[in-house]
Amino acid sequence: MATSIKVKTVESKQERDDFFLLPWDIHEDDKNWVPPLLLSVKQTLDTAKNPFWKHAKQKLWVAYQGGACVGRIAGVIDESHNKFHGETTAFWGFFECINDIEVARALFSVVEAWSREQGMNVLRGPMNPSTNHECGLQINAFDTKPFIMMTQNPAYYPELVEKAGFSKAKDLYAWLLDNSRKFDDKLVQNAKRLQESQGIVVRPIDMAKYEEEIEKIIEVYNDAWEKNWGFVPMTNEEFRHMAKDMKPILVPQLVYIVEVRGETAGFSLWLPDLNQVMAKIPDGKLFPAGLIKLLWYTKVKRIVNRGRILTLGVKKKYRNLGLASLLYLRYYEDAPALGYPLGECSWILEDNAAMNQGLKLMKADLYKTYRIYDKPLTTQLN
Repeated sequence: MATSIKVKTVESKQERDDFFLLPWDIHEDDKNWVPPLLLSVKQTLDTAKNPFWKHAKQKLWVAYQGGACVGRIAGVIDESHNKFHGETTAFWGFFECINDIEVARALFSVVEAWSREQGMNVLRGPMNPSTNHECGLQINAFDTKPFIMMTQNPAYYPELVEKAGFSKAKDLYAWLLDNSRKFDDKLVQNAKRLQESQGIVVRPIDMAKYEEEIEKIIEVYNDAWEKNWGFVPMTNEEFRHMAKDMKPILVPQLVYIVEVRGETAGFSLWLPDLNQVMAKIPDGKLFPAGLIKLLWYTKVKRIVNRGRILTLGVKKKYRNLGLASLLYLRYYEDAPALGYPLGECSWILEDNAAMNQGLKLMKADLYKTYRIYDKPLTTQLN
């Protein structure tokens, strides 16, 4: 007889510890798994410290079988998302599970029941906890390590999710950029000609005026992505909270602001891949040894030699100028000289034809896909 599965709402200290520490058991044998920084995950879910939770609510669950913790999941309802898109959608995220469909079904069942109680009619995920954070289920390239702030999961997760009744809502692409591949000469000439003819300036962020620069970036961010699938505008408080967290790890020379005749028209954010350092901190704990390793591998014996273009956006009124190609060209020119020859551009919506075609022309490799799943809440688990 199979051991019964018990799913509990996270309330006690033990349940909370089990929720946060379960990934180390699930990924124990995966050499490509990069342990998260425990403090960072806890802060993301901290309703008192993360301003995201001022317009969203969460519920956390853990699953037990034979006394062992075998799964976890979070339910999220984001009022800003539903208001912006005119939806009644709930989200699931922070999913971890042993390779057992019954455990997975038990976890999704409690999220579905909770979501229905809240009046929601669609369940979507994974979102950890939104598209402005980590999201998507990795569905291929399981022999690669994730870049900073990208998800990673065992190869059996997609099957668990699909057997639980979910189907594809949208795919997200990750492209690999390598400066050893020659940038198309025609693209370079066109980009430079454009820059000269339109009075375009591409400059690095001014860290001495960080708060002022962030204000300009917020304006671009909420304009550039407004029509994108799944986009939700961040509040000023949310954006500044994220900017504060990122400030210590920025490489200012690789965070660009684009100006057209003096007006801020676009920006791009590149982050060094600190996952290369996190792989050296197997327990995910910053104190005491983790902090020493973090400082050692970033300041003394630098091992970070790749990065991720996390965000690249242009205001709608300037889309016809081809500013994205100018930004990519700058990365090809500047990143290798700073010690970063390889980078990832992620994530890009599968139906963002302009961006995907541009990356093809730049000879980037589409090497990894992440998937967002939907399930109508009128559908019961099989």
